[in-house]
Amino acid sequence: MDRAAKQEFITELNGVFKAANVVVVAHYSGLTVAQMQTLRRQMKQAGAAVKVAKNRLAKIALKDTDAEAIAPLLKGPTVLAFSGDPVAAPKVAVDFAKTNEQFVILGGAMGKAPLDVNGVKALASLPSLDELRAKIIGLVKAPATKLAQLANAPAAKVARVIQAYAAKGEAA
Repeated sequence: MDRAAKQEFITELNGVFKAANVVVVAHYSGLTVAQMQTLRRQMKQAGAAVKVAKNRLAKIALKDTDAEAIAPLLKGPTVLAFSGDPVAAPKVAVDFAKTNEQFVILGGAMGKAPLDVNGVKALASLPSLDELRAKIIGLVKAPATKLAQLANAPAAKVARVIQAYAAKGEAA
């Protein structure tokens, strides 16, 4: 990489760190190209991304960003997973680490808060933004449905009582 390309890469990576809500750092030594492609595909499907960067360039790109706390983790063959959704990248990374023992999560950062391995796993166990939105819509919708059922229930009960009296009168 020549100097201009390095500067462009640092600028691009700095923009990524500023835009991402969560960054996960992991070692990927020993993964095959096919496994890395699988990881990238899974991240993309979840709305996250993966980037392999030279640690020295990544540390320079981290300056003046919220994710600056991950700089000490950048040692050895590291891969950076990041996403706008605070749950997407950790969830995919933890699931991928379960099936590939060469993929070792080191930690990460959510905003300015540094995360250790357990913090990343805790984030991965949370529901995603889409799941939370669906639950909220379900909760908002449920009372309206119950109100409609309650409003119709007294009229239906009165109608059944009248029909029962009518049936009783016809039988007598």
